[in-house]
Amino acid sequence: MKNAIIISTTVFSLLLSASVMAEDANNVGLDDRGDRIENRLDNKGDRIEDRLDNKGDRIEDRLDNRADKASANGNEARADRLENKGDRIDQRLDKRGDRVDNKLDRKGERINNRLDNRASKRSARRK
Repeated sequence: MKNAIIISTTVFSLLLSASVMAEDANNVGLDDRGDRIENRLDNKGDRIEDRLDNKGDRIEDRLDNRADKASANGNEARADRLENKGDRIDQRLDKRGDRVDNKLDRKGERINNRLDNRASKRSARRK
């Protein structure tokens, strides 16, 4: 009789600790999921920002080359316009890339915070 009580108590405590460990593992899953989503959105924003930056640089270089040719032919006013146009396009694309990157960064942080809050509420509710 005494052994049966000890065994049943041990089994009960093991089951209880297993459920607590499973709950913690579930909350860690939400936290990891939020981190993965945030990292994915950060990387996506960085790729878009780099792509737009490179595009602006290519356009600016092309217009600078045209401006150099115009300057060599004696068209200084046209050369200045082409230089300014290249600078404006490059700046606009850089700003757009920054905006997109910042937007995706904020979105990733918001999702990560929401999943962290959900995990903490879930663990507080079960305790």
